Order: sequence, then C-alpha cells, then structure tokens
Amino acid sequence: MNIKLHTPKSLKMDSVMSSLKQFLLSLFATSVSIALTFGTAAFIDYKKKQSEKREIVMMVMYDMYNSMKSIEKADSMICQSMGVQQQMADDPSQFDKLRFQMAHLIPRAEFTETTERIFSSSIETINTVGNVLFTENVAAFYQNRQLYKTIVCDSVLNEITQKVPFATLKGTLDFNYSYYAVLSCGILKTMHHLYAQCKQMMEVTDEEIEAYRMQRGQMDKGMSEVEEATDSIVNEILQLQMNIDESKAKLKLE
Repeated sequence: MNIKLHTPKSLKMDSVMSSLKQFLLSLFATSVSIALTFGTAAFIDYKKKQSEKREIVMMVMYDMYNSMKSIEKADSMICQSMGVQQQMADDPSQFDKLRFQMAHLIPRAEFTETTERIFSSSIETINTVGNVLFTENVAAFYQNRQLYKTIVCDSVLNEITQKVPFATLKGTLDFNYSYYAVLSCGILKTMHHLYAQCKQMMEVTDEEIEAYRMQRGQMDKGMSEVEEATDSIVNEILQLQMNIDESKAKLKLE
C-alpha cells in the first residue's frame, strides 16, 4: 500500500524564497567583490596618473622658473651696462676704470634644454598632463626663451666680438644697449605672463615651487659631490702618470 505524503504549499514557497534569497545574496556579494576589485584598481591607476601629471607639471614649472631667473639676470646686466655708459658720459676720465666692467656685464641666458625636449618630444607626456592650453603656453614660453637667447644675448655677444666697441670711449658710448633693453623687457614680460598663466591653470603655488626647488637642490648637491669626487680621482691618476713620466725621463729609457 503506497502512502503519498503531500508537502504543504506554504513550506514549498518558503523553500523557494530561501533559495532565491541565498542566490540574490550570493549575486550581490559577487557584484560587490567585482566592483571593489575593479574600483580599487581604477582608483589606484587614477592616483598614479595624477601623481605622474603633478610631477611633470612641477618639473616644467621649475624649469620655467629657472629660465626666468637666468633671463632676469641678463636683463639686469643690460641695465647695469647702460648705467656704466651714463657714468662714462658724465665723467670721461673714468673710462679706463669702468670699461672693464662692461666685459663682465655681457648678458647671458644660461639654461638647459633637457626638460623642454622631454616635454615637447613625448606625446605620452603631453597626454599625461591633459591640458592643451597649458601645453601651448609652455611651448610659447620655450619659444620666447630661445628668442631671447638669439636676438638679445647672442646678438650682443656677436656685435661686441665683431666691432670691439669697448676699446674706445666713443665706441662704448655708441653701443646701443637701449635697443637690447627694449627687446629684453618685452620678451621677459611675455615670459612672466605665460608663467603666471601656467601656475594658475595647474594650481601651482610659489610655496610648492620653492619646495620643489629645495628638493632638486639637494639632488643637484649630491650630483656635484659625485662629480667633485670623480675629478679628484682623475687628478690623482694624472698626477701619478706625470710622476711616472718624470721617473722614466730620469732613467732615459728608449
């Protein structure tokens, strides 16, 4: 005799709901796990890119800062030269004493082009920064920097080399420093404007640039110490070779 047991419908529904609940909880946990995994990876990647972007920006801003300081020094030398010309014009008897100052006041724009090459030649670097206007401003800044070197510093040096104007009082007074002073002022003003815009666009403060400068200064100091140590070793080697040569000469070896 077969006896059939019937499960109440309420119990069946409870079982189905329990299974569905477990499935949904498992699905939710899996989804959260996936979201956390990919979300964390995306966040880490974002922070890494932001850090790289900031490092590139600070490197460029630091280079722009140093370039301006160098050109400001050159501009100051031009103004000082005009001051010496004024002293000579007021008292020609001071010519022999003052003309040697002119040779030490030739404007020079001293900078390296390493950062410029890195920034302008790598599309990946530009993409990392991700600001077209900043990129354009930096390019314009470097163009003005090269322009200053060419039409101010190089031109002054070439004119002095070719004409030797400081040999006579007339030549010294006739040297048209005012022309170069106007050029220098105009280009430097443009560079200051571009630099200020870049700082504003990338939200870089003077304090950050100073901190970066101090950090780089420590690195440069370490490199200088290495170079000094290397020079010392090289000098010792050269001195040793000179001693050997002197000893060989005394022995009269053929």
